Amino acid sequence: MLILVIYSFNESRLVTVWAGFSTKWYGELFRDEQLMSAVWMSLRIAFTTSCMAVILGTLAAFIMVRFRRFRGKTAFSSMMTAPLVMPDVITGLSLLLLFVAMAQVIGWPADRGFLTIWIAHTTFCMAYVAVVVSSRLREMDISIEEAAMDLGATPMKTFFLITIPVIAPALVAGWLLSFTLSLDDLVIASFVSGPGSTTLPMVVFSSVRLGVTPKINALATLIILAVSLAAFFAWYIAHRNEKRQRQNASNYSE
Repeated sequence: MLILVIYSFNESRLVTVWAGFSTKWYGELFRDEQLMSAVWMSLRIAFTTSCMAVILGTLAAFIMVRFRRFRGKTAFSSMMTAPLVMPDVITGLSLLLLFVAMAQVIGWPADRGFLTIWIAHTTFCMAYVAVVVSSRLREMDISIEEAAMDLGATPMKTFFLITIPVIAPALVAGWLLSFTLSLDDLVIASFVSGPGSTTLPMVVFSSVRLGVTPKINALATLIILAVSLAAFFAWYIAHRNEKRQRQNASNYSE
């Protein structure tokens, strides 16, 4: 990654030949309408996918953990975990056949684009969220919820005021994982996308065939910078909260 960052400031058009320091490729990057459109498309898909995957994955995890026995639980659990073990090629092809069959039967979707990619990404991302959230739910002390309901809270109020705050770290982790998986996906998006709905991995992959320019290095450098800043801020907040908790514990002991 360090070499990639260095070569993003390369004067030469060849990514493997150093010809001097230059920042012109960053200007070329922002002037490339196709590449910037793909970046915006990928970010929108990743954001909406993460939000919907967290909602559906949390509901699925809650059902699998809290409802011990119900008819069809084995089939339900198998369908939830299937995207985790299926190759992306099979998942993408099956979703493509589904969309084609639906278009022939009910006339929807008329064409493939943002919506079909969003549905496809949500399908496999919510499986990851369900695994992360279900592990957190199994570790949670259920007596806290029972105490809240004994004090008069409804099951819905208990879920939003007690359960959600306790599993919030797992929800955040699932959201970030879904965002990364959606932003990085190439195979499934290639199957379910259509004309005018090109994601960033698809643009980068197609540019490899024609020859990679330092614009891709510049884009990768900006992504690395954004991820590094997000990781730093997350570490800083966690470190500050941990320091505050230790200070409160020491004050309490005194």
